[in-house]
Amino acid sequence: MKRWKMRICNEAKKDYRKLDGSIRKQVVAGILKVAEAPLPSQNGYGKPLGNKNGNNLTGFFKIKYKAIGIRVVYTLVPSKATMNIVVISERDDNYCYDLASKLYAKYGDRVFEDFFDNLI
Repeated sequence: MKRWKMRICNEAKKDYRKLDGSIRKQVVAGILKVAEAPLPSQNGYGKPLGNKNGNNLTGFFKIKYKAIGIRVVYTLVPSKATMNIVVISERDDNYCYDLASKLYAKYGDRVFEDFFDNLI
């Protein structure tokens, strides 16, 4: 199985850089694992968001890191086999999903395009 390309928005890149080094390694390892099968399926890792806390996040997916209290929110560009990392934050649902909604408002449908920089 071929790994999807990974892109990251500037806001998520800044939040990633604020993380402790050991946490960063765990976050990247999780993203690399999910990038092998990011779509929701029997063998996939994608967990769709839909409507969360009053935010319409249809088309967004999440990775939960329970042990380290981090959540990653991403979108997909299936035609380009690209995974866009939009949010890397503490696992507080309200904050994480509100941030994803704000970034969707900022970038619009570009969050569903091969638009962002390469991952890290």
